[in-house]
Amino acid sequence: MSWAALLGLLAALLLLLLLLSRRRARRPGEPPLDLGNIPWLGHALEFGRDAASFLTRMKEKHGDIFTVLVGGRYVTVLLDPHSYDAVVWESRTRLDFHPYAIFLMERIFDLQLPNFNPGEEKARMKPLLMHRDLQALTEAMYTNLRTVLLGDSTEAASGWHATGLLDLSYSSLLRAGYLTLYGVEASPRTQESQAQDRVHSADVFHTFRQLDLLLPKLARGSLSGGDKDHACSVKGRLWKLLSPAQLATRVDQSSWLQNYVRHLEEMGVSEEMQARALVLQLWATQGNMGPAAFWLLLYLLKNPEALEAVREELKRVVWQVEQPVLEMSTLPQKVLDRLPVLDSVLNEALRLTAAPFITREVMADLALPMADGREFSLRRGDRLLLFPFLSPQKDPEIYTEPEVFKYNRFLNPDGSEKKDFYKDGKRLKNYNMPWGAGHNQCLGKNYAINSIKQFVVLLLTHFDLELGSEDTEVPEFDLSRYGFGLMQPEEDVPIRYRIRL
Repeated sequence: MSWAALLGLLAALLLLLLLLSRRRARRPGEPPLDLGNIPWLGHALEFGRDAASFLTRMKEKHGDIFTVLVGGRYVTVLLDPHSYDAVVWESRTRLDFHPYAIFLMERIFDLQLPNFNPGEEKARMKPLLMHRDLQALTEAMYTNLRTVLLGDSTEAASGWHATGLLDLSYSSLLRAGYLTLYGVEASPRTQESQAQDRVHSADVFHTFRQLDLLLPKLARGSLSGGDKDHACSVKGRLWKLLSPAQLATRVDQSSWLQNYVRHLEEMGVSEEMQARALVLQLWATQGNMGPAAFWLLLYLLKNPEALEAVREELKRVVWQVEQPVLEMSTLPQKVLDRLPVLDSVLNEALRLTAAPFITREVMADLALPMADGREFSLRRGDRLLLFPFLSPQKDPEIYTEPEVFKYNRFLNPDGSEKKDFYKDGKRLKNYNMPWGAGHNQCLGKNYAINSIKQFVVLLLTHFDLELGSEDTEVPEFDLSRYGFGLMQPEEDVPIRYRIRL
């Protein structure tokens, strides 16, 4: 390169830096603005490295609302749970989740849907996860959990097995969930067809898990060359496994799946894109239950008092019913609803480990009202972010010793569910938010809760579980998972188990 060309390049770079350095200034009435030290990037590196630590530092510096520059985007962060309702129930013409959801849908799953209306899709699918349809899903899930966990008689007769607790929890729930929603090999079921269901669902899980491990990098567009090739291969395999032609061979599909596929066909979606949409739905419906069950079981295994309290409740409510658990074709909803100790354990595990970002695109300049009477101006084109993991879930004013697992934190002295939590002397409506809130609360919340509880009941009924070592510690989080729902551990936890029928 000649000196003239080099000087020209340096001049262009200098001009670019000058343009990038013309950064935005805070206007009167806007939240505190923190641009960081790097033009355009702002705080992107720190945010991506450990979002919770970064946002904690920003809150200590600026209070419970502030705007930060992250990779060219201005993100206003709100951390006052009393003020969350003003965001989550605001109309889509002012604060909209859909643009960001569509962006992630395309970036992670290579999915483009013509004439896609997320609100219409949600309204259509919501009834299929409630009432009689929920009961059908819950009953099918119990049957499929038994197929996955207890169906292999050779494993049951072969003593102790070593595995990872995350692998056991994640694989069991995703495989059973896949069979519940996407269908099984044959009906009526035979030993042979159930064996085929175990093999096929294991193939789906192991392929899905490879994609799941790449998900944070896919979302952030930070895959290496080798990772890109691997992601392409894994997606291709999943698209074949969940293609309309493949699923057409399966029976006892859920009404949810049948209606979703019909919805795609009515939109004119090609079979190729239908397969991609079904992979997205597998992640959306099954991607958090396994990690949630992992943390719940780990906290029980690490806390003998909590484990004994759950076992005593199961003895009273489940194991004393008219029919032995081994012979039950389902766990009735009335039984699942009478487990307040297990509910408290689940809520506490979710409080400690659920860390989704609740995001909205600011569609028009607007004034955001705060619960304390303040009001802040937001600019059209910015992004608004709630992070309930920090507040309310880890807020020491709301929860004493917020980093400590307390199995009875969500129980009143009389054993009923505790719902009264306070901040600034005022009762909180939003005191634990693992399922989101407002217009975009998780549609499958009740299905997920039933599934996790059924899994735990079956494990504690039919399995002996032990940590691999008495001094096993609760692992650190994989920090790249902040924002995507349930956190996952940096490494799996070794356990031993044996089946007792």
